Amino acid sequence: MRLKTKYFGEIECREEEKLHFPEGLFGFEEEKEFFLLPFEGGEGSLLCFQSAVTPGLAFVALNPFSLKPDYAPVLTDRELEALGVERSEDLCFYTLCVVRSPVGESTVNLRCPVAVNDRTGQAMQSILEEGGYHMHHLLSEFGRKEEATC
Repeated sequence: MRLKTKYFGEIECREEEKLHFPEGLFGFEEEKEFFLLPFEGGEGSLLCFQSAVTPGLAFVALNPFSLKPDYAPVLTDRELEALGVERSEDLCFYTLCVVRSPVGESTVNLRCPVAVNDRTGQAMQSILEEGGYHMHHLLSEFGRKEEATC
């Protein structure tokens, strides 16, 4: 399918790669379908959640493990069930970013990660109650880390 995007122009996407957010993202509950697209040169850690319906709606995201290798998000039993898994470790996690200039003033939201079941395409944004994570961690808090996996 052809997809008009905020950052990449018009691109070709496969329907089966679409992520389904039954509850939407916080503040954008009406947006239920997104594609996860990599930014060129992002080495797999810098990504974009692009709305499948609204071309101008896209969120910059990072693999949180590339910033904080010991990041350990734990979802509730209800959230795990909704995503079709038994353990948080069976999911891929992404953190949404607010990009500012200079880049060191950009923030990442480690408290409200996006959890994705990459086998089914089911996804949700969660509010972590444990772990001491915040919604506005400065990107400059983190040194460059080794490449991480989901």
